[in-house]
Amino acid sequence: MTICVALRAEAAAVRRGTSEPVTRIGMRATRAELAFAGDGPIAVLGVAGGVAPQVQVGDVVVASEVRGDGITVTCPAAPLLAGALRRAGLTVHMGPLATQPRLARGQGLATLAMSGVLAVDMETAVVAEGVGDRPFVAVRVISDTAADPLMRPAIVRNGYRALRTLTRAATVVEQWAAVAGPRTIRLAAPRSFCAGVERAIDIVERALDRYGAPIYVRRQIVHNAHIVAALERRGAVFVEELDEVPDGARVIFAAHGVTPQVRSRATDRRLDVIDATCPLVSKVHNEVKRYAARDATVFLIGHADHEEVVGTVGEAPSRVVVVDDEAAAARVTADDPDNVAYVMQTTLAVDEAERIAGRLRQRFPSLVAPRSDDICYATSNRQAAVRDIATDSDLVLVVGSTNSSNSLRLVEVAQRSGAAAHLVDDATDVDLAWLQGVEHVGITAGASAPPYLVDELVHALSALGSTEVLETRSIEENVTFTLPREVS
Repeated sequence: MTICVALRAEAAAVRRGTSEPVTRIGMRATRAELAFAGDGPIAVLGVAGGVAPQVQVGDVVVASEVRGDGITVTCPAAPLLAGALRRAGLTVHMGPLATQPRLARGQGLATLAMSGVLAVDMETAVVAEGVGDRPFVAVRVISDTAADPLMRPAIVRNGYRALRTLTRAATVVEQWAAVAGPRTIRLAAPRSFCAGVERAIDIVERALDRYGAPIYVRRQIVHNAHIVAALERRGAVFVEELDEVPDGARVIFAAHGVTPQVRSRATDRRLDVIDATCPLVSKVHNEVKRYAARDATVFLIGHADHEEVVGTVGEAPSRVVVVDDEAAAARVTADDPDNVAYVMQTTLAVDEAERIAGRLRQRFPSLVAPRSDDICYATSNRQAAVRDIATDSDLVLVVGSTNSSNSLRLVEVAQRSGAAAHLVDDATDVDLAWLQGVEHVGITAGASAPPYLVDELVHALSALGSTEVLETRSIEENVTFTLPREVS
């Protein structure tokens, strides 16, 4: 790795945090003066002036792009490093870094802030312009800001603070460089959004367009933090219970479904309801109602605390028994062993759910099965796809939030297929230690994870070195669901 710094004090701080050689380039080095030997990673480290108001002295800025005189150099590896620095306990911001030939002050800082720049220095762009296709990162620790400028007595204290942080950052940068190298990435297909998730998100977006903000949504519309945050920015208000919704307001029920009691409360409160329940979840609700009408005991294979299961149980609480594993299947009882049926949570691991159902069938020969598979087509397809890539991968990364059942199941399926596997909300969640010695990475995404997160992850990993990206498609999906009349 080549580490570039401008100041002697920066070089000393960096050397305390890494055994890698450090090159001083000077504060006003020109492109012609720089020549980088070899083909390894390049990192620019040092202090900088904070520009954006949220950036404070001692904070770390990881450049998502470097802007200079007439140039902009993107830094796709930034999310991997930013996440690692945060896990090391540092306060980290990721965004544009600007290089200028002189100190930025007053209106100059304000202009940079309006353009989205987080920090400003005097040399990074010169280095960035010459890195070519080598892995590259730029890390700056804030030593001064518009509110706390250089020409004040506090600069000595702030400078020492920034340099101590720089030492800690250098250690993490060394870890980032250690995992740079060529890799093969295998993309599972299908992956990411399913028809039910697309429908639910579309319902919220159309409701906002048609009726304006605020639009209330009971619980997360789908289990993905990025989707929820994006809809919140547009004016959606997510609540846990209907008590938080004003009387007569418009509310959307999330894709996972609700109990009849919730629907009744909405009617009592005169709420204008738009139902975004996935049609496949509604199918399971209807099955439970049909079996319960025959006084059957209904075994619901699923996780008791999942919103979908809570809603399904609510259709017939006295008749439904939740069965969450094979051990439970071996214990459950029924009022009439000859009048029993089962249904499944739609986002389970197919192989595990079938083992549980098999155990129930052994114990209850008269057990009635659903007329068609309860597990969602998208869940089944994504699990088959991740099995296809896991057998040829050292590591599988599943993009999805921690409360996404179908994403968690993908991790388990990959692990059972012999690969190390981890769930990541986005590229910043990738632990650099996972990549040590790994040449073949498989990537997929849960049905509630937006496709752009996969693209960003591939881009970040590709920035570590020469990368071949291969897609393995298991099946084509062409399922669509109609929208409710309120937004159609």
